[in-house]
Amino acid sequence: MVMAQDSNPPLLEHLKDMMGTLRNSERKVAQLVADNPSFVLTATMAGVAEAAGVSEPTVMRFCTSLGFVGFQQFKISLAQTLALGIPATLSTIDRDDTLEVLSTKIFDHTISSLDRARRYLDPVQIERAVQAILDASSLNLAGLGASGLIALDAEQKAPLFGIPCSAPTDPHQQFMAAALAGRGTVTMVISNAGRTQSILQVAQTARANGSTVIGMSGDDSPLLEQCDIPLIVKTIEDTDVYTPTVSRLAGLVVVDILATAVALRRGARHMERLTEMKEGLTRFRRNDA
Repeated sequence: MVMAQDSNPPLLEHLKDMMGTLRNSERKVAQLVADNPSFVLTATMAGVAEAAGVSEPTVMRFCTSLGFVGFQQFKISLAQTLALGIPATLSTIDRDDTLEVLSTKIFDHTISSLDRARRYLDPVQIERAVQAILDASSLNLAGLGASGLIALDAEQKAPLFGIPCSAPTDPHQQFMAAALAGRGTVTMVISNAGRTQSILQVAQTARANGSTVIGMSGDDSPLLEQCDIPLIVKTIEDTDVYTPTVSRLAGLVVVDILATAVALRRGARHMERLTEMKEGLTRFRRNDA
C-alpha cells in the first residue's frame, strides 16, 4: 500500500520510539528533551549538556543518533514539532491538572493527531476515491458509533458530492443497502478499528454485488482487505479514560477533502448551483427565524 511521502513521525514521537536504542548518557539528553522541550529549544549545547548532566560530545552524539547532522538541525526540527503541539504521548492527563493545563493537553493531543493523519494519508488512494465518487450514480455509507457520525456527516454533504447519499444508522438497513448496491453505487464503510463484524459484512456484500467499496480505517485492518480503495486515517489513539477520541475529527476532515474535491471537479455549473443553494439557504434561515 502506498503511503503519503511525508510519513516520518514528528521529532518527539520519533524520540519516544528511539529511547530504548540510545546509550544511557544519550537517554539523559532524550529525557530532558521530553520533559522540557521549550528549554532545549532556547538553550545552547553547553546548557543542554549541563542540564542533562552529560558532556557536550554526548549531546552531539545524541543528535546524530537521531539522524541529524548537528545540534542546530536538531533544534530546527524540535521547533517545527513544538509548532504543532506536544504529542499526546508526552502530555498524559493527570487528575491534578488545572483547567488551563488540561485544555492545553487536549488541544496538543488533537493538533498532533490531526497532523499524523495528514502525514499518513495516501494521496493516490484519495484520488481513486474521488474519481470513484465522480463516476458513481449514488453513494451509500455505513459506520457504527463514532464512525456512524462520520457517515452521517458525509450524507449531509450530498449537495457537494452531487449524487444521492444514504447513511442508514441501523445495521440491518446498512446490510440491505449493500445487498441492493450495484456497479453504479459506491459504498463507503467506516470503522476506526476495522474489525466491526457487521461493517465487514456490509463491505463484503456490497463488493460481491459489484459496488466499488471505499474503506476508512485507522490502520491496516481486516476491513480494508475487503475494500477496493483503502483510506488509512492514522491518529494518536489513547485508551486513557480522560483523553478524547480524535479519530472522528480526522475522519470528518477526510470527508471534507473528498466532498470538496468532488465538488470542484464537477465543474463550473455545479459550483454555480451550490452557490445558488447556499444563498437560498441563507434566505430560508432568515425567513424561518
